[in-house]
Amino acid sequence: MPLRAADVLAQRLYDAGCRHAFGMPGGEVLTIVDALEKAGIRFILCKHENAAGFMAEGAWHRTGAPGILVGTVGPGILNAVNFVANAEQDRVPVIVLSGCVDADEAQTYTHQVLDHRAVFDPITKATFTLSAGAAGVIADKALGIATEGRPGPVHIDVPISVADAPAQPGPRRVPTSPAAPAEGPDLNRARAIIAEAQRPVMVVGLDAVNEGAAAAVQRFAEKHGLPVVTTYKAKGILPEGHALSLGGAGLSPKADALLLPFLQSSDLILCVGYDPIEMRVGWRDIWDARQQNVIDITAAPNHHYMHQATLSFVTGCAETLTALDAGLTPHETWTSGEVEVLKSALAEAFPIDDVWGPAAVMDECRDVLPVGTLASADSGAHRILLSQMWRCDAPRELVQSSGLCTMGCAVPLAMGQSLTAPNSTVVSFSGDAGFLMVAGELATAKELGLKTIFVVFVDASLALIELKQRQRQMANNGVDFGSHDFAAIGRAFGGAGHTVTSRAELRTALAAAQEADTFTVIAAVIDKGAYDGRI
Repeated sequence: MPLRAADVLAQRLYDAGCRHAFGMPGGEVLTIVDALEKAGIRFILCKHENAAGFMAEGAWHRTGAPGILVGTVGPGILNAVNFVANAEQDRVPVIVLSGCVDADEAQTYTHQVLDHRAVFDPITKATFTLSAGAAGVIADKALGIATEGRPGPVHIDVPISVADAPAQPGPRRVPTSPAAPAEGPDLNRARAIIAEAQRPVMVVGLDAVNEGAAAAVQRFAEKHGLPVVTTYKAKGILPEGHALSLGGAGLSPKADALLLPFLQSSDLILCVGYDPIEMRVGWRDIWDARQQNVIDITAAPNHHYMHQATLSFVTGCAETLTALDAGLTPHETWTSGEVEVLKSALAEAFPIDDVWGPAAVMDECRDVLPVGTLASADSGAHRILLSQMWRCDAPRELVQSSGLCTMGCAVPLAMGQSLTAPNSTVVSFSGDAGFLMVAGELATAKELGLKTIFVVFVDASLALIELKQRQRQMANNGVDFGSHDFAAIGRAFGGAGHTVTSRAELRTALAAAQEADTFTVIAAVIDKGAYDGRI
């Protein structure tokens, strides 16, 4: 049987390591779904395209293969706009496949017809319309663009007749190799700066995670005595129990009050894959590169202007650290115990000994769940606190939306990880509002036989926005809502459900969840205002 254009596309995706696609089909994408399945890529039927996208991201975190999102014409694919914008800002490689009406048909038929490419152009790295004669080329371009440099989403619009049209595979692309800095004045100057630094610090971000630079980061930090601050997405690139780890930073004023003066007291800031799209406004221009040595190693040129550097290398993180290390002799740094003092201050700022409340919930989960547990966090006050408190021993042990910071992501992110890492314990942390946005996907969790643990902080309020409202001395409006029985919602969809109001009840629920043969919803009821003074 001759190959269809959809088959050529699907086979390229399979060759790139893709084994799952997520979405909601319509008549316009039936050939795409058929081709994916025939190529060996399982299509997962979800309840909403936005959640499907986050499941695809969750799968990418575990497999390293680009995610695949499938949406039908018009309202189907437009449901995924939030996820696609998130993938662009959170640097997620995903191939977004939409069905569309044939160009000739669209001249006289208007039902559900709109310009998908015009919609997705501002929020993707590239957008294509599939053609039968160039199906293999377009697939290769999409995969290359999605994964090279800073990863991101690429959209392919697939006309109905093109999907079924005969096509030939054509030649395949050769992947690019990471770039290393060339020997010369800049590299020599960087080495000299490092050799002279007495108080150097490393700020590590998402580029380093996406490039798999964890080993290089740890080796360089240990050899040259650099304490390491990470963005939230880079947590665990240096195990957070390590003596040089200062944990994550990004959204917490409490953490910033300690970390920013430390950075400003340093004589060298070595930014390794630091993408400031994750950071709050308080991180803008926190150093003056005319007065303080700053070396920036990134996957893309600095067009953000959140900070400036003394020297910038648009090169691979691991490759550049290896090049910088050549010829350097280790020497003592931070000889007055400043790192130890800062670590103690951070521990005191985020205590774990509360009788009950969000910090107690996080502490119990971290204590009871096994080492290597995979966690996801939704947006809200709990995410800020969790990102400071949750100890990560490896990259991607805590995933979240920290570029776009969208709500409703934690549940599907966890589900995508559970599907692709079935032997791992996976837990998601959501506020009650964010959980309600995607509660329908519990049906998908049941259908897939997932054993994900869904922890919900129940305070019947948009806690972070309510806090900001009070800080501005405004009346309480539009932030509180009714209380709901989240445990019962879990049971209604075929899972287990527990409501907890104490550490003891939570420990019992977590133990039961780890033995359950289905997913578990744990509703942790906390007081309104429980995050006051904590983040």
